[in-house]
Amino acid sequence: MNQVCIFSCRCWPEPVQSKTRNATTVLKHSSPTAARDVHLLSGAYNKMFYHISLEHEILLHPRYFGPQLMETVKQKLFTEVEGTCTGKYGFVIAVTAIDSIGDGLIQPNRGFVVYPVKYKAIVFRPFKGEVLDAVVTQVNKVGIFTEIGPLSCFISRHSIPPDMQFDPNATPPCYKNAEDEEIAQDDEIRLKIVGTRVDATDIFAIGTLMDDYLGAIASAS
Repeated sequence: MNQVCIFSCRCWPEPVQSKTRNATTVLKHSSPTAARDVHLLSGAYNKMFYHISLEHEILLHPRYFGPQLMETVKQKLFTEVEGTCTGKYGFVIAVTAIDSIGDGLIQPNRGFVVYPVKYKAIVFRPFKGEVLDAVVTQVNKVGIFTEIGPLSCFISRHSIPPDMQFDPNATPPCYKNAEDEEIAQDDEIRLKIVGTRVDATDIFAIGTLMDDYLGAIASAS
C-alpha cells in the first residue's frame, strides 16, 4: 500500500518561510557540538566552507501532532543534522535556513509520519592540498594527532621535519628542535592536508609539516 499524505504542516497557523538564521541564532539553537565547531573553525580558510542546499526526512511519533508540529520538525532537523558528517558533503556545521517542509507521509502499519525538509547549511569539506590551523590532541613517537573542528588529522613522524625530534621525557611529551621550538599537546599548528579518507559517516585527514610556513604557530605575547 502506498504512503498516504494526510498531515500537512500548512494545516497549522504558522506558515513555512525560508528564514535565514543569523550567527547569534545559529549558535543559540545549534547542538553543543555544532556550536563548538563553528568557534574552532572560525580561523580556518573560507574555501573549506560551502553554503549548500540539502534535504532530510524527519520521522515523527503521533504524540507530536498538534499546534507545535512545525516547531518540533524544525528542532528535530537541527538536532539530527548539525554536527553530522557524510562522505559526499562533509561536516554539517550549522543549518542557516529552512526552505520548505513538505506534506507528511504516514508510514503503513506504524502511525509515524515522515516530513521531507529542504534546507540550507554551512558544511565543512577538506580537500587535499589545503593549508589550515589545527589543535594538537596527542603527541607520541608515531606522530602528531590533531583536530580541526570536527575533523581529525594525523601527521606521521615521517611528515615532520627531521630536525624536530620526539622527546618522551618532556612534560608533556613533545617534538622539538635545537632552537627549542616544540610541538606539544594543546598547541596550535599550521599543517597541509596531503590526503583524506572518506567513509559513509566520517572524514579523516592525513597532514604534513614538510613545507614552507608550516609548524607551530607562535602565540601572541
